[in-house]
Amino acid sequence: MTADAGQADATPLPEGSLPETPLPEAQRWDSIVVGAGAGGLTVAHDLAGRGYRVLVLEASDRLGGVATGIEVAGLALDAGAESFATRGGAVAELAAELGLADDIVSPNPAGAWLQLGDRAVPLPKASLLGIPSSPLARDVIDALGWGGAIRAYADRLMPVLRIGKDDALGPLVRRRMGRKALDRLVAPLAGGVYSADVERLDVATVAPGLNNALTQAGSLSGAVAVVLEERAAAVARGDAAPSNAQRPGSAVQGIRGGVHRITAALAERARAHHADLRTGVRVTSASPTPTGWAVETDAGAFAGSSLVVALPEPEALRVLGGLDGFAPLATDAAGVAVELVTLVLPPGAISGDPRGTGVLVAADAPGIRAKALTHASAKWPWLREAADGREVVRLSYGSGAAAPATEGLDDDAAAALALRDARAILGRDLPEPVASARVRWEQGQPTTVVGARGRQQALRDAADAHANLFLVGAAVAGTGLAQVVPDARRAALGIRRERFAVPGTPWTDEVAPDELAPDAAAAHDETDAAAPAASATPARDADERGDA
Repeated sequence: MTADAGQADATPLPEGSLPETPLPEAQRWDSIVVGAGAGGLTVAHDLAGRGYRVLVLEASDRLGGVATGIEVAGLALDAGAESFATRGGAVAELAAELGLADDIVSPNPAGAWLQLGDRAVPLPKASLLGIPSSPLARDVIDALGWGGAIRAYADRLMPVLRIGKDDALGPLVRRRMGRKALDRLVAPLAGGVYSADVERLDVATVAPGLNNALTQAGSLSGAVAVVLEERAAAVARGDAAPSNAQRPGSAVQGIRGGVHRITAALAERARAHHADLRTGVRVTSASPTPTGWAVETDAGAFAGSSLVVALPEPEALRVLGGLDGFAPLATDAAGVAVELVTLVLPPGAISGDPRGTGVLVAADAPGIRAKALTHASAKWPWLREAADGREVVRLSYGSGAAAPATEGLDDDAAAALALRDARAILGRDLPEPVASARVRWEQGQPTTVVGARGRQQALRDAADAHANLFLVGAAVAGTGLAQVVPDARRAALGIRRERFAVPGTPWTDEVAPDELAPDAAAAHDETDAAAPAASATPARDADERGDA
C-alpha cells in the first residue's frame, strides 16, 4: 500500500460549503485550520480546549500527517515518525496532557550499526551525527580503518578553530577529519536522519551548540566531546531524558503502541471539545475578508475569523500564493520523496538483535538500495511483546534529491526489493514476510539545509503581514515533533478572539468591548447603536460552544 504525505492511502486512522451571504452562524468559525498533521491538530486541540469554534480541513482521508498509524498483520505501527527528540520536553509534556505519560518509553540502548562496503560495524558510541569525539577509539578504527582514523585524528593537530562559524556540515567534516569519516560515518547517519544532502546540512540546525563548542574546544572532535558532556550533564540535572543520550544521534523516546497515538489523541480531544475535523476536503485558496478569512475548497467555501495553515511548504504556497508577500517565495526546487517498506517476518526469522536497533547504509555498500533498516521489534520492547515472536523491520528508500529505489515499482516488487536488502543488511536468509506495507511521503524542501532558516523566516514574515493568519508545521518550525509541537502551541496562544471579535463573527456578544481591538470595538459600538435589539440575543451555554 502506498501513502503520500498529507495524501496517504495506507490504512487510515478513524476518520464541508458557503452559500451566498449572509452566512448562517453554524458555518462561521473562530478558526479554520488547514492541514491535520501534528501541527494542525495541536492548534485545533489547544483552541478547542479554550472553547473556540474550530474547523479542521484535511485533503487526505486520514489525520496525523507523518505521525499517523498503519496496520500490518494485525499490528498497529507507525506509518512515518516512530520517535521524537527529547530536547525541550514539549512533546513529552503534550503526551502527558493527553494521558500518555505512562506510555512514554525509551528505545533499546543497543544502538545502530553501519553497513560498509565489505562489513557491518556498530556506529561509534561517543559521536554526534557520526562525528567521533575520539577518532582513535576502537569502534572508529573498525569503521574507518587505521588510515581513516589517523586522518580523522589529524583534526586535533590542525590549526585551532578560534571561532566556530561553519554553516554546512559536510565541508566542515571533510576539512577537519577527511573524506572517509564523512562518507562512512557522517553521511549515512546525518543524511539518513534528515533525508538531505550532507553537503548542505546546516550545522546550527542539525547539531545545535556545535559551533559554540568549536570555539571552546578548538577542534571538531573536541567540540563533539563538549556537546556530549553537556548532554550528560543535562541528564544528570534531570533536564533531559537518559534514554540514549550517549548513543549516536539525538536522544529520542517513543510511545508504547506507537507515536501515532499522540495525533490520534489530539484529534479525539479536539472532537470532544466540539472541533469539526473533516477529511477529504482540499483547500484551493484563501483570501482575507473584512471579518476574517474566506477559504475555498473542492467542497465549497468556509469563513473564519482566523486562519491557520499547517501544510508542507509547496502546499502552503499553493493555497496562499495569491496573497501579498507569498508569490515571491514560490520555487521550482524539487522536494524530497521517501518510501518506507515494512516487513512483518514469521517467528524465528531473526535470532536476537544481530544489528542492534537497525543499520545505516554507507553509499559504497554494494548491491543494497535501501538507505537504512530499522529493526523495529528490536528497537521498541513494546513492539517485540505485541509481535508475539514475529519480527518487524522497516526499510527506508530515498534521501536528498535522489528518487527512492522503489520508484516505479508496484507494491509486490517493492516488498521483494526490501526483502533482498534486509537479507543483505542482516546477513541472513530471511523467509518471506507474512505481510508487508509500503508508505510514501512527499516532503517539501528540507528544513535542515543551509538557507532554510531564512526561508522559514520569510514565510513567517509574509504571514505576519496579514491579520489573523498563522503558519505552523515543519515548513516554518523545522522537521520533527520536537520542533513542530512547541511552535504550534505558541501559535495557538497567539490566536485570541478579542483580536477578531467583530459584529457578525462568533463570540461577539461574549467579549467585553474593552477587550476588542480598537477597530473592532468601534464597529461593535456602531452595531449596538444601529441594532440595539441584537444584545438581547441570549449567549449559548458553555457546553454548546465547546467548553469542557
